[in-house]
This record gives sequence, C-alpha cells and structure tokens, in this order.
Amino acid sequence: MNLNSPLFDSIRVKREPEPEASPQERACDHPGCRAKGEFRAPKGRNFEGQFFFFCLEHVKAYNATYNYFNGMSDDAVAAYQKDASIGHRPTWTLGTNAKNPRAAQRGAKRAPPEGPQTEDLFGLFENRFKAKRKAEEEQRKLTEPTRKSLDSLGLEEAATKAEIKARYKELVKRFHPDANGGDRSREARLTEIVNAYNHLKRAGRA
Repeated sequence: MNLNSPLFDSIRVKREPEPEASPQERACDHPGCRAKGEFRAPKGRNFEGQFFFFCLEHVKAYNATYNYFNGMSDDAVAAYQKDASIGHRPTWTLGTNAKNPRAAQRGAKRAPPEGPQTEDLFGLFENRFKAKRKAEEEQRKLTEPTRKSLDSLGLEEAATKAEIKARYKELVKRFHPDANGGDRSREARLTEIVNAYNHLKRAGRA
C-alpha cells in the first residue's frame, strides 16, 4: 500500500461533535434552598436589569407576590403611569427650545398663540384661517336689517360679496317686468330685492 497516494487526500472522515460545555449550575436564591436556580425573576424597582434565580417552586411564590410599585404612594404611581404613556421621554411646550431652559420656562407660562402653529411657507393655512375668522366676525356683527336683506335674497349669513351680486342679478332678471312680458304683478317682490341689495351695499356686504 502506497501511503503517499493522492487518493488518501480526498478521503473525508466524519468528525464527532465536541460535547457542549454544561452550563454552570447555580443554586436557588431563596434562603435555605439547595435546588437549581433555573428561573430568573426581576429584582424590582431601582434594580432594572438585575435578576434573582429561583427554582420552579420559589419563582412561582415570588411572582405571586411581586409588585413593582411596592412602597410608592398613589400620586407617585399615577405620575409614573402618566410618564410611561410617553415612554418616559422629556417633553416641552410646542414652539419652545428644549436646550434653552429659560425659553422653555417662558413657553410653558405663555398661552399658545391663536391660529396655525406649523411653518406655513406659502401662507396657505394662515390666509384660510384669517378668512374664516373674518367671516365669523362679520357674522357676529350682522344687524337685524342685514339678516332680513340676506334672507330676502335667499342667501346664508356667510354669503360673500360675489355671491350677493350674482344672486341680485339673477333675481332682477327673473322678476323684472321686461322679462315677464310687461307683467307688473311681481313689482313688489322686485322692489324688495332692490331695497335689500341697496342695504347690503351700504353695509359693505355687496
């Protein structure tokens, strides 16, 4: 037999797996217990990330009486739960600089400004907010004659100048005698429409 033959180079021998090292056994942390501490249990508040190791019997007993909030007052527990809702992360008033304590303190005392709070580069939200506020202010300032005039034209109180003018022209064409073959039976309605429109013009609504 030629032991130097290249055939021997291609032979593969299956290697037996090496035995795994047995984990280091530790005793149960319950006083006086000599059983294996196979089950871990958290040590509790202020010891986050640290654990006891118990046997099955004592880990069940420990879990049955475990209370993370033991020793805390009701107010402290409520504050912790509220803080937990935001992941225990610091917060500050919108629009203040968290790196500047004085600015943050001023921002906490100052009431939030009225209107949009986001950066509006093109003024889209700001213009819409101003228009809405102006319409609300005008609606609050409406007098009874103005309300009646708008009602005569069949318009809502928030009607714009363009809507009022368009509605006036539409009604005049509908009720004018020339549009009804000279019939003057609707002149009273036409007079009401003209008077209502004139009042709205004097009030700055048309």
